[in-house]
Amino acid sequence: MLQLESRPSRPGRVRLSVSLARSADEVRGAQKLRWRVFAGELGARLSSDEAGVDKDRFDGHCEHLLVRDEASDEVVGTYRILTGPSARDLGGFYSAQEFDLSRLAHLADRTVEIGRSCIHPDYRGGATMALLWSGIAQFMVSRRFDHLIGCASVSMSDGGHGAASLYNRIRIASSSPVDYRVFPKCPLPLARLDATRPAEPPALLRGYLRCGAQVCGEPAWDPDFNTADLFMMLPLARMDTRYARHFMKDVRPQ
Repeated sequence: MLQLESRPSRPGRVRLSVSLARSADEVRGAQKLRWRVFAGELGARLSSDEAGVDKDRFDGHCEHLLVRDEASDEVVGTYRILTGPSARDLGGFYSAQEFDLSRLAHLADRTVEIGRSCIHPDYRGGATMALLWSGIAQFMVSRRFDHLIGCASVSMSDGGHGAASLYNRIRIASSSPVDYRVFPKCPLPLARLDATRPAEPPALLRGYLRCGAQVCGEPAWDPDFNTADLFMMLPLARMDTRYARHFMKDVRPQ
């Protein structure tokens, strides 16, 4: 289990650890955190059948990565991991609800999709996100997966102008090869937005870009979360060497 000390937003020090959920109760801890962040903070319309718990048909087929505060045992960060073989059993990756992924079909069995990322508001320093990325890297290497995919969400609170600006900036510097392009089913109306406004990328998007991920096409609009979603892809072989050394030290394939 990885461990890292961090300075929290309140007095004192906190010790964090990262691991995969090992029981239904641990998965439930992640689902409660997701509800708190997505519904409570962001006002997302969640389709869960249980108030206070964000769950859907994908959860039972995923691994759930957890960051815990070791003093309280509280789940303070989470990521959901769906492997290509599990996605095939479900009929496709979660992001296929928003994007046409036809050009990536030949990579599916060697691909991991991450999603439902969230962090408790008191733990949003770099340490929690670093542990989540470390856990993802270890999972991929130990299970011999080659590609990472996922959506980085950008708030639409300004009508989508910031998301358009970020996409415009990222596609110039970090666009995928055309062979790996995906196509949004509900496209963000880029032609009607001001893509020149200054915009700060959210932490998750910064994490993707720092690791060497590429954007694979135009953003989709997710009306339930009121976000613009950028489909990101990171071939493990392309991961920035600085981050590879940090995230994958002492990791061995199984």
